[in-house]
Amino acid sequence: MALGNTYDPEIGPYEGTHSKHAEGEFSDVQKLHEPIVEEAEEKDLARALTQRHIQMIALAGAIGTGLFLSLGGALQTGGPVGALLGYALIGAVVCAVQFALGEVSALFPVTGSFVRHAELLFDPALGFAVGWNVVYGAFLGVPSEISASLVLIQYWTDKYAALWITIFIIVTFLVAIVFVGIYGEVEWFFAMLKICLIVGIIIMGLVIDLGGVKGQDRIGFRYWRNPGPFVAYLGIKGAWGKFLGFWAVMNNAVYSFSGVESLSVAAAETQNPRQNIPKACKRVFARVTIFYILSVLVVSMLVPSNDDALNEDSGNASSSPFVLAATRAGIKVVPSIINAVVLTSAWSASNQSLLTGTRILYGLALKKQAPQIFLRTTKYGIPWVCVVFQTAIATLAYMSLSSGALTVFYWFLDLTSAGVLVSWAVISFNHIRMHQALKKQGISRTELPWSHWWTIYTSWAALIACIVFLLTGGFSVFIRGNWDTATFISSYLDIPLVICAYLFWKFFKGTSILSLDEVPILAALEEIRNNPEPKIPKATGWRRLNVLWG
Repeated sequence: MALGNTYDPEIGPYEGTHSKHAEGEFSDVQKLHEPIVEEAEEKDLARALTQRHIQMIALAGAIGTGLFLSLGGALQTGGPVGALLGYALIGAVVCAVQFALGEVSALFPVTGSFVRHAELLFDPALGFAVGWNVVYGAFLGVPSEISASLVLIQYWTDKYAALWITIFIIVTFLVAIVFVGIYGEVEWFFAMLKICLIVGIIIMGLVIDLGGVKGQDRIGFRYWRNPGPFVAYLGIKGAWGKFLGFWAVMNNAVYSFSGVESLSVAAAETQNPRQNIPKACKRVFARVTIFYILSVLVVSMLVPSNDDALNEDSGNASSSPFVLAATRAGIKVVPSIINAVVLTSAWSASNQSLLTGTRILYGLALKKQAPQIFLRTTKYGIPWVCVVFQTAIATLAYMSLSSGALTVFYWFLDLTSAGVLVSWAVISFNHIRMHQALKKQGISRTELPWSHWWTIYTSWAALIACIVFLLTGGFSVFIRGNWDTATFISSYLDIPLVICAYLFWKFFKGTSILSLDEVPILAALEEIRNNPEPKIPKATGWRRLNVLWG
């Protein structure tokens, strides 16, 4: 796709622009800038992810195990209205983050996504700090999801635990090492399973609620009236306790959405990334609304917030409020179906963590912020050293076979529990910096491959929200008599770790913050003009109604 004087709100401007920037008038600073997309990315990686893959990878990232298993805890913490408002507000933040990511990724479609964007737009030290933070979290995410998969398997059988872990590690490795197109197909299949399950359980929930099950009365919104729309958090009376319950739901909801930011980490392996990545980002609002908000709404109608069964934390389908409602309605097959699909969700999350970790590590190696051995790729364009290294770390899943070792493992995992908020904050900050550079350099936002007039405001709102969530993530430990060391660590330790990593690289390498004139906007626009993407035809007929995957 090249620059142009015809601006398409779906994809951006096209060939023929008469702006002075399209003629290649670069400042002396930007004339010296290296290519935005590195030669190694173009040469060594394979562009095998299609629009269909990217759309469904984004969808798979938006629907995690938290949607199926954690809604009961949210209902118990905040009540039906508190849970609904909490997920709605976090959904709004996620939408703002995704639009910001889409706009910046369309201009800078590089491997490593927002990590590399931080270097291009602000300071290489920020890219180093956030990159290694993401790598650390993603590397531990794989054994964590494999351990979760083992818990789900134990819903049916508790035999051969070590064998199941071994199978999950091997299959995850094979999906990652063979060909990135295989990964895309696997995620497409898993996303379709999730769609079928969530549509099915929402319909099932509505049938149960409206009295469609023989022998059961219509429930309606009775649980919104009794025990009530909100829950007093930790027994704190009055409006303050209800507000804290809502706030606790919002903090927990953040982690249910984790993973949505990973859809552009493999931009250099995506066909027509300047068009396909924004298209995927744009559909986040529909996914959030249809899947999360409707799910929370239906759950709030099916189960009362004071139901004792919500206290159970089995980690498998038996803890799902959908299962509670179905079991009480006499629908016995639902628990196994939900458990099976949640099992695929856990494996999908494991695959996504491996993709994120390996591509961010590859991107760090490109900028000499990681050992150069991680740049080695197979003939099919897979960074195989990164994959092997992360698979080796995945063997930490065997620690789940020992209760003591599992405790230590989760302490390690707690260190980056807040990492998702750090990533969202950086994505928003990158977008703000890009628009500041546009203004400073006198470039209209309509020259961007993809832009919206309102995103600069939503990015500021998302950045402020992420900072507030970070600072209040562990607020419960400061309530008298409620101190918990693990909660404090998971909520706050990641903040000084990222700051220390930033300062270390800044002083070790002597990096400096880029001035707004140095941000390579013109160089990126020149690359777009010199390497145009073929325009993707617009959907026609019934396909125009599809807001979910493409």
